[in-house]
Amino acid sequence: NSQRLISRECNFTDIDRIAKTLRLGISIPTFILGLVLNTLALAVFCCFWKKQTKTSVYMINLALADVLLLLSLPLKLYYSITAAPGLLCSFIESLYFVNTYGSIFIIVCITVDRYICIRHPFEGRANQSPKWAILICCFIWAVAWLCSSPMYVFHKKDCFKCFYNMSEQAWSIPLIVSVETFGFLIPLTVMVFCSAQNIWILLNHKSQAKKQVEGSGSLRVIIINLVVFLVCFTPVHLAICLQCLVRQHVIVDCSLKQTISLFIQVSMILANLNCCLDAIFYYFAAKEFREKTHLKKVIELYLQKVTAGGHLL
Repeated sequence: NSQRLISRECNFTDIDRIAKTLRLGISIPTFILGLVLNTLALAVFCCFWKKQTKTSVYMINLALADVLLLLSLPLKLYYSITAAPGLLCSFIESLYFVNTYGSIFIIVCITVDRYICIRHPFEGRANQSPKWAILICCFIWAVAWLCSSPMYVFHKKDCFKCFYNMSEQAWSIPLIVSVETFGFLIPLTVMVFCSAQNIWILLNHKSQAKKQVEGSGSLRVIIINLVVFLVCFTPVHLAICLQCLVRQHVIVDCSLKQTISLFIQVSMILANLNCCLDAIFYYFAAKEFREKTHLKKVIELYLQKVTAGGHLL
């Protein structure tokens, strides 16, 4: 009863109003810009890339994850203010989280692949077959969808606002520790280790070996990749930890709960920016992508393909 009284006294109306304004102001440009950039990226990767490699397979899957996440944003925006059928809402939430964590693990795969190419340049260059990358990506998607299945049982009502009203089971300590450990801390550790090793190698090996690996990785790409990962995914996982403490009644101060409520909503908006920032990574990561993302070049290549198709007919 005392907990209910505390919750009744703690009003989140103003917090939700601020979050709604920020969500609309940031998510709509993110949706438009991200969809344009990632659609262009998929077109280049799938239609104009000369030869598929491990890197291109990872990038196609990362762009696909970004597009699917972006397509879930309008539904997320609409059904976060309007009640939706339980099954639909659970699907929207699982789509959102599958593509968020799918992106995280694909980014880690790209980082590890880059580390192998820089640490062992000859072996890395020799083993560019996309077969293993395809299998790894299939495994990531399968595990992500499997892990999203609890979304369908974590709500209390048949009709509710999406991303709200999750049951206490969803905020249980074992589940949150698992999400934080496997979904963020382990990927973060791998990212930091591989990136630090890559930077050290590139800065300290001023020899022919360095020239050989410059094509597969540069300081700019490594730093951009790590910074984007930290900026987009660290706040939201910190916010999840804090919200878990609120739901476990460890944090009971009203003003602190209001701050955490705003923080978790803003951090989720910030995490969505990863869909746009990934495009910067694509641009710097591959010379072939840079050459073919100029609009004029894309149109020329498209016309060439259409003309070639016409001759075949």
